[in-house]
Amino acid sequence: MFEVFSRSYYLGRLYVTPTDEDHAFMHTDQHRRINEAVYATGEGVERLDSPLVMKLESRHFPVHGDEGVPANTLAVPESMLAETDLQNPPTLQEVFLARRERARQLLSFAGGWQVAGDASTSDPGDDYPNAGT
Repeated sequence: MFEVFSRSYYLGRLYVTPTDEDHAFMHTDQHRRINEAVYATGEGVERLDSPLVMKLESRHFPVHGDEGVPANTLAVPESMLAETDLQNPPTLQEVFLARRERARQLLSFAGGWQVAGDASTSDPGDDYPNAGT
C-alpha cells in the first residue's frame, strides 16, 4: 500500500472520499497494521491506535481508524477536500504517510505526540523500509 518515498514520507495510493466527520479516517485494521509497521518501535507495549499523519496535496492531518470506512479508502472531511484540486470523489489519489520522526515533529506542532517514555527521544533513523501493508 505504501512505499518509501523519502527520508520523511512513504507514498501510497488510496481512494479519497468525503466524510461529514471532523477527522480523517481509514479502515481500523489497515490503520492498526500501518501504525505497527511504521510508528511502533518494537520496545515494550505500544499503542497502535495513535493517529497516522498523512499529507494530501499540501496539507498534513491526523488519520484515525474507523470500521465503517472501506479498505484502501481515506475518508477526509468535506471542508478539507474543498481546499484541494480533487474532483468527483471518491478518486484514487497519491497520499503521503509521514514516517515516525516526521510524524512526531508534525504532531508536536499541533499539541504533541504522546507516547509513553518517548517524549524526549530523538531517533533520526527510521528502520522501517516499507509499511508492508
